[in-house]
Amino acid sequence: MGIIRSILDTDLYKFTTSYAYSKLFPRAFGEFEFVDRSNGDYPEGFDRLVRSELDGMAGLALTGEEENFVRKQMPYLPPIYIDFLKGFRFDPSEVDVRMEGRKLHIRATGLLYRVTLWETPILATVSELFFRETGQYPDTAYMEAAAIDKAVKMKEHDITFSLFGMRRRFSFDVEDRVTALLKQHAGDSLFGTSNVYMAFRHNVSVSGTHPHEWVQFHASIYGYKMANYMAMEDWINVYDGDLGTVLTDTYTTDVFLRNFSKKHAALFTSLRHDSGDPLLFTDKVIRRYEELRVNPKLKYLVFSDSLNVDKAIEIKAYCGDRIGVTFGIGTNLTNDVSAEIRSMNIVMKLFRCKMTAKGEWQECVKLSDVEGKHTGSEREIALVKETLGL
Repeated sequence: MGIIRSILDTDLYKFTTSYAYSKLFPRAFGEFEFVDRSNGDYPEGFDRLVRSELDGMAGLALTGEEENFVRKQMPYLPPIYIDFLKGFRFDPSEVDVRMEGRKLHIRATGLLYRVTLWETPILATVSELFFRETGQYPDTAYMEAAAIDKAVKMKEHDITFSLFGMRRRFSFDVEDRVTALLKQHAGDSLFGTSNVYMAFRHNVSVSGTHPHEWVQFHASIYGYKMANYMAMEDWINVYDGDLGTVLTDTYTTDVFLRNFSKKHAALFTSLRHDSGDPLLFTDKVIRRYEELRVNPKLKYLVFSDSLNVDKAIEIKAYCGDRIGVTFGIGTNLTNDVSAEIRSMNIVMKLFRCKMTAKGEWQECVKLSDVEGKHTGSEREIALVKETLGL
């Protein structure tokens, strides 16, 4: 059995973004590239192992039981898109995998509504294969005790959280077990999981937000000054108020808040923090809501940047009753399997896109509220900073 066992073994935002592309930009192309932020070395022949796993994904198909789950639990996806998923098959020819020395290179290129679906399965595959091939194995007793301890602690502190750990999980089996333990011990503190297949297997809610790639794509079409604004407008056009969480740091939170209008403040239920100082972010967002004459107590902040339970408790205490708060905790839950093993710091990011097959490729870059999370060419990043006055 392969590492990826179902089309649903991915994060919710992959399906919601895929549908948004298919509705508004059905002829657009994109190119995603794998980035190892720690610039790590990989074992010889690792690319062949990845290739074999991706080739095996071509046989995956949505089952009837999975289809029923999607129809019931994800009503914001219309029947026409679910019919597409029933016929969807991964096309491994869209993905190039190779090694240069000990460095791993992966690139996925194709129609955006299709190729976006490669991102999270590729990351989960690389992570699981790396630990397996380097002879690192979970300490089951440690892993289970850690998951239970965190679940109980969050329940005691009334921390509402979702599991956001699919992309850099230790393995499928670890995420599966951790999801079960969190459901058992966290009670109502567990809001849901971003992994649709784990939600299906464990009968928990599906949760998620839209990704940086959505804003990056809009930047390439409409320019960096209008990227956040148009990304929000188009998300509203597609989902009509559903899926009301928006990312703030694609081109820094300060730039986002300049684009964040009263209309958006009213329609979106929550803003997601994914880089930079979470306490400073809280103050900036509350100040912006107050400027727009929107009561921040009616809104939520979703924190998802390298979180652990103690950080979540600190942030919740800082927010107090000024604004609602919830958390997306990922790697700290799905890759805390031993005192010795360290999780990988890997991403797949949109680097290029174009509106039609014959169109010209445009660079896609991402800034954030910390330098280490920037992606894209130095030349284009410099252009973004100059354009936005950063």
